[in-house]
Amino acid sequence: MASKSSIEWTEVTWNPVTGCNKVSAGCKNCYAERMAKRLKAMGVKQYENGFELALAPQALNTPLKWKTPKIVFVNSMSDLFHEKVPLKYIRKVFEVMNNTPHIYQILTKRSKRLKKIASKLNWTDNIWMGVSVENESFTYRIDDLRIIDAKVKFLSIEPLIGEIKTLNVNEIDWVIVGGESGPKARPIEKEWIIEIQKKCKKSGTPFFFKQWGKKSFNANPNDPTIDAKHENHAKGGCEIDGNIYREMPVNVHLIK
Repeated sequence: MASKSSIEWTEVTWNPVTGCNKVSAGCKNCYAERMAKRLKAMGVKQYENGFELALAPQALNTPLKWKTPKIVFVNSMSDLFHEKVPLKYIRKVFEVMNNTPHIYQILTKRSKRLKKIASKLNWTDNIWMGVSVENESFTYRIDDLRIIDAKVKFLSIEPLIGEIKTLNVNEIDWVIVGGESGPKARPIEKEWIIEIQKKCKKSGTPFFFKQWGKKSFNANPNDPTIDAKHENHAKGGCEIDGNIYREMPVNVHLIK
């Protein structure tokens, strides 16, 4: 339940929970759902029921086995704050994070539950908490995040599928932006990205542009990072006006 990740802003994924269900527009073309179907077809026991939510207690102690500190994306195949994940189990996940030297990055679309139970969890400094915001309709998740007692609070604005006019990044430590990829990907507009970038610059918030998603979405068809052989290759490329933006909220190299 842990593996090296191709996600540019993390190193490994750790999945003490798998499976989920769609709650908003950003879920429409869920990559995790597609992957779960493949894993079920391969006969992987954890996915015998496909993308139905399932706890994976056998994976809880995986981070204890790592000999060097890592940057860990928690539950790339689920949502830790899903209503079907018991608080008792979430606390077990937190206990592992509290007692290991890794940086843990958690993302949720279920900010209301996060807000409800956050005070019952131990937010050590190595736990980064983020919410997904795909368009204007879900900016309330940012307000829910602000009150969480996490050392680093971040936004995953991916897939960005609509303009976010009222985005407020005050008290937010990091913003990740990316276009949607995959066979049914919805387009991203350069203007939407630039507006977010400007707000981050004004507030001094680190800005990480992950990808355009598809070559056809990229404002620059000659972007060298479209080439799969480029050292900073990302789906559809990742340059904005000739620059690559991969800022982090802290110097993560200091944990190595």
